[in-house]
Amino acid sequence: MITDSTARTVVAALLVAAVLIFAIARPRGLPEATIAVPAAALAILLGVVSTSDALEETAELAPTVAFLAAILALAHLADAHGVFTWIASVLHARSRSSPTRLLMLVFATASLTTAVLSLDATVVLLTPVVIAAARRAGMSPRPASYAVAHLSNSASTLLPVSNLTNLLVFSATGLSFLHFTALMAAPWLVAIALEYAAFRWLFRGDLHEVENPPDDDGPSVAAPTLALVVIGCALVGFAISGSLGLEPVWVAAAAAIVLAVPALRRSETTPVAIVRALDLWFCVFVFALGVVVAGLAGGPVGEAVTEILPTSSTLLALLTVAAVAAVASNVLNNLPATLLLLAALTSTTGAAPVGALLAMLIGVNLGPNLTYVGSLAIMLWRRVARAEGEAPSLRTFTVVGLVTTPITVVAATVALWLALQV
Repeated sequence: MITDSTARTVVAALLVAAVLIFAIARPRGLPEATIAVPAAALAILLGVVSTSDALEETAELAPTVAFLAAILALAHLADAHGVFTWIASVLHARSRSSPTRLLMLVFATASLTTAVLSLDATVVLLTPVVIAAARRAGMSPRPASYAVAHLSNSASTLLPVSNLTNLLVFSATGLSFLHFTALMAAPWLVAIALEYAAFRWLFRGDLHEVENPPDDDGPSVAAPTLALVVIGCALVGFAISGSLGLEPVWVAAAAAIVLAVPALRRSETTPVAIVRALDLWFCVFVFALGVVVAGLAGGPVGEAVTEILPTSSTLLALLTVAAVAAVASNVLNNLPATLLLLAALTSTTGAAPVGALLAMLIGVNLGPNLTYVGSLAIMLWRRVARAEGEAPSLRTFTVVGLVTTPITVVAATVALWLALQV
């Protein structure tokens, strides 16, 4: 049992570093929980985190993690019903020989997919679709692929269900689903618009018209009406669940069940595939990471962050919070950064101004576009893109990040500040 506070902080920092390094590298494809669970157990055994604090952290994370699993299952079942096959057909039919039009359609599709089905669905299911659509039309897949990567982060600020970071912060804000969405709508639109303008300029060499497009319209794909209606109903359910005293996880689970029954009957998926889609190992990882980060947040590091972060809602304060969150995301990865900053913002009074919490979300959601290690979504996108034969370039990703990240973080934060004045 470690009693010295400095030693506890050092051990906590080492444990967090070990967990993150393993999560980024994932040797032999082992799940992130492989190291995270022993690290959490070690943190408890060494007294870095008390057993009561670990149980409290786990209990607080439980509703969020349960919803994450449900939304992952919903995304898988939407894919089983042909939603992403239909999207691929629409992208091809409407882009024709125009890479610029395809990029615009990818931005719209990726933004909506991220907002509704979460960033994981965008990275895993949409990346192969847009790469294939570009190749099928004889275009360079680069702009579309990098757009999906960026929008999996920057388009994840709109709804509480769009990102795990949003889910972690949503309950702390005390806002309703609709109020949260109303405040984040302007930052969401501003960030996407700036990203699109930047991509048009940065990838201008890839956006020339295709002179001899392949003569391949392919068979038309009917819209998967049932899946689209169920997803729409789920969104309505999320919006009204708070007023009904219902946790959103039950809405997501109900929507998943409605889609699962016909998909299983038609052998479009299997029970094993649905369970695999829940990504239970990643859910365990989130619990373990929360325990490990609690050890860091409860020591001098957490106290230092608490002193740095302003808790007012002035424009300068919101910009400071967003900037600190963006930097922390690229140092720690956005998930542990969210856990650390949330603990810091709520440590004094048990609550924090809504503006500060939402500015933090802008930082941890948009900031990770700066580096490969900023978010788990970017790491996952790299693997998916490489598997599709479109390996990302570190130089290109860094240049795009340096151009887009600072301006989107600042502009989205200003938009948030204006929304808070209304």
